[in-house]
Amino acid sequence: MTRWIDATFVRGGTSKGLFFSESALPSLNSDGDTAVWDRLFTSAMGSPDPFGRQLDGMGGGISSLSKIVVVAASARDGVDLDYTFGQVSVTEAAVDYSGNCGNLSSGVVPFALSAGLISAADGWHVFRLFNTNTQKLVDVGLRVVDGQADVTGDLVLPGVSGTGGPVELIYPDPAGSRTAGLLPTGKAAESITAGGAMFEVSLVDATLPVVIVPGAAIGLKGTESPEEIDANEHAMGMIEQLRRNAAVRMGLCESPEDAPDVVPKVAVVTAPEPTRLLDGTTLAAEEADLPVRMISIGQTHKAVPGTGAMCLAAAAQIPDTIINRIIRRSRPGAVGPDVRLATPSGVVTAGAVFDADTVTATSLFRTARVLMRGQVAVTD
Repeated sequence: MTRWIDATFVRGGTSKGLFFSESALPSLNSDGDTAVWDRLFTSAMGSPDPFGRQLDGMGGGISSLSKIVVVAASARDGVDLDYTFGQVSVTEAAVDYSGNCGNLSSGVVPFALSAGLISAADGWHVFRLFNTNTQKLVDVGLRVVDGQADVTGDLVLPGVSGTGGPVELIYPDPAGSRTAGLLPTGKAAESITAGGAMFEVSLVDATLPVVIVPGAAIGLKGTESPEEIDANEHAMGMIEQLRRNAAVRMGLCESPEDAPDVVPKVAVVTAPEPTRLLDGTTLAAEEADLPVRMISIGQTHKAVPGTGAMCLAAAAQIPDTIINRIIRRSRPGAVGPDVRLATPSGVVTAGAVFDADTVTATSLFRTARVLMRGQVAVTD
């Protein structure tokens, strides 16, 4: 039986996904069981698909194109909107709510304005959001024109063609988004095993739990294309084992087998060097502070998750993390509030405010655009 549900297709940053008003969805049970939503979301996105294409749904066959967001006007004091992010598996009938998405966070306010969940006069506004996944606040700044988010502007976002209007994301109090704190184990760097080998890593949680590992430790240069890394079965196997063991160390699960799909993500980093981008151009070493390849849901991201970029900016300021060491060695005196990340699609700049031994805020600029409004077909 086919059902039609009001939905909007939105690009936020370097991701796309289906956005729903919470009022358009079935109510959850009192215990918060999401099973009724999960069936709808996986059907709408075309999962599970053993061919990895999500051809029978709205998904695009990769993690950054297989996402959903549920938005509601907030009843919390001083908060405009509540939103829940869901990462829909491509090959399984599963939705993971264990983390937030910085890229799609930039699409929440444009969607809410389009759907009539909020309204605002023309001009620059800062809206306060509450993310239910992390129980954290997010401030979103953007310009409103004719009651809608202004999509025109000259901001170039690596991985997105053309230009767009800036959407500023500010995460106040980002430390401990899903764990005990900024450094879940209390250490800036530590040793962890995977595949019988010992690795030195940094485990950091600022907007997103991330495992940071030098590329050379797992046999990578750290500047390979996403396709090259994904095809390296040995490296990808080591990364997944490392990720699962780190999840236990960070307190996200009790055993490696129970590690969430979405978090922690793995950042493979290296010292600055020339990097060939997906558009065929070469990025000079001096144009970035840190090459990074982020592994998300078993695939190498073609740019970088927004929350991941902010976590790396935070890690850059924490003394003795893997990233802090690399930047201090390669760019003496360059450690500051902003870090330039060399991603496969180009340079992404993220910021973090480090004060009194903790990160008090992280920030990032994105662009976003509502692509389509209507109804999506789901089957029960």
